[in-house]
Amino acid sequence: MLFLTLRLGDDRYVLNTGQISEILPVVQLKKIPQAPAGVVGAFNYRGVPVPVVDLVQLMFGRPARSSFSTRLVLVAYTDSAGSTHRLGLIAEGATETIRLNPMDFDLCASANPEAPYLGPVTADGHGLIQWVDPSKILPSSIHDTLLKDASGR
Repeated sequence: MLFLTLRLGDDRYVLNTGQISEILPVVQLKKIPQAPAGVVGAFNYRGVPVPVVDLVQLMFGRPARSSFSTRLVLVAYTDSAGSTHRLGLIAEGATETIRLNPMDFDLCASANPEAPYLGPVTADGHGLIQWVDPSKILPSSIHDTLLKDASGR
């Protein structure tokens, strides 16, 4: 399976490319007042507002560095009603892909109830890699409202 690699801090993470619709440079965002942790704003994507989560802010409490390899990754996000929306993820080091076997990921080493979006881990010659699940990034208590507000429905 093909994954997009991300470098967040000193660690490596991956996103399944099957969930990615587009990878963009970081764009100007409209701030969302009193947004939950990690939600840094929204932007207009082909006429539709898309909420954006800064993965570095969410995980490490600091904004993503502005660098050539920092990208805005558009992913499919499914709400509790089963509707699919776009969600933007700001990530550092989002410029390479890697082929990994999903069966090589280990669930036991990754359980963290405070960060349900962090999935199983695997290793390669460069160290550990953790799978990020975009469908679990927004807490269930706010994702439906945020996505409804962002889409105007």
